[in-house]
Amino acid sequence: MKNFLSYLLLLACGHLSLALAELPVPVSGSKNAATSATSSATASSAAAAPAAGLLNGYMADDSYKLRVGDAVSFQILEDRVLGIQETPVNLVVTDSGEIDVTYIGRQMAVGKTSKELAAGLKAALEKEYYKKATVVLSLNVATRILGRVYIWGQVRNQGALDMQINENLTAGNAILRAGGFGDFASKTKVKVVRAATGPHGEKQTFNLNMEDILENGKIEKDILLQPNDLIIVPTRLVNF
Repeated sequence: MKNFLSYLLLLACGHLSLALAELPVPVSGSKNAATSATSSATASSAAAAPAAGLLNGYMADDSYKLRVGDAVSFQILEDRVLGIQETPVNLVVTDSGEIDVTYIGRQMAVGKTSKELAAGLKAALEKEYYKKATVVLSLNVATRILGRVYIWGQVRNQGALDMQINENLTAGNAILRAGGFGDFASKTKVKVVRAATGPHGEKQTFNLNMEDILENGKIEKDILLQPNDLIIVPTRLVNF
């Protein structure tokens, strides 16, 4: 009986040793490694997220003036607090140079910075609708179109032509882009009219001989266009 009890005691001790051996043993520095991994993950998340003040990864400087086709993000913080408008809305600058704003309707945006436009909207909102309006407005997408020029008269396709940013668009190039001259075009009497260039807002007119420029290769006589320029291709006299 005594031998049997001794055998059971030895068996129990063996099982206990085996259980202890299977327990996970802490490795030196594992706590630091875990902390390091957590810090790395946090840093990665911070790096992936856009910095404060950025919208879609883009931040415009205070000197950028809005143009037709630009899109801005607009929100009134007081509306978000009240649950009226919880997310910003995207407003596009129309061909008239305006954006359509809640409560106050169409407001001129072209030629203003985001900061100037936000200040104007804040004043308009506080005039009738808010005791205090905190306007958050920033550039969302900058258009690649600098502006438009207009071509009228004896060309294949009359109308507006887009000017891209950094594009050197000349009067000759614009005529070619419009499909070329019509059958009765007076190629030697093409005019480019440029509005409001002088100190008193007077128009400036350039007379161009497109036969020399396009057909005889005298491209030095061509001119670079500016947004809102008007190209007029008159009809030549037809002798019967």
